[in-house]
Amino acid sequence: MYELILIDVFLAVISTVALIFTFLTIMQKDLVKAAIYSSIESASYLLVFFLLMSPDLAGAYVAIGIGIYPAVVFFLIKKTERYEDK
Repeated sequence: MYELILIDVFLAVISTVALIFTFLTIMQKDLVKAAIYSSIESASYLLVFFLLMSPDLAGAYVAIGIGIYPAVVFFLIKKTERYEDK
């Protein structure tokens, strides 16, 4: 019984961390930092999927959310400017 409560608390904490990094990603002017924050957010969601016993979603999230997406974003940042203008 205590294990289920502990898992629920851990899921709430990880989801809160993901939400904080989502906010930081949106508010960041430096696009490299925004891509790094987005990767941390993806890693948080990976832990959530793992704790919810969904290995197929976790595996896809590793490949796409932590691997391919940041690589494409870093490539695009290299081709443009690093800082966002307002």
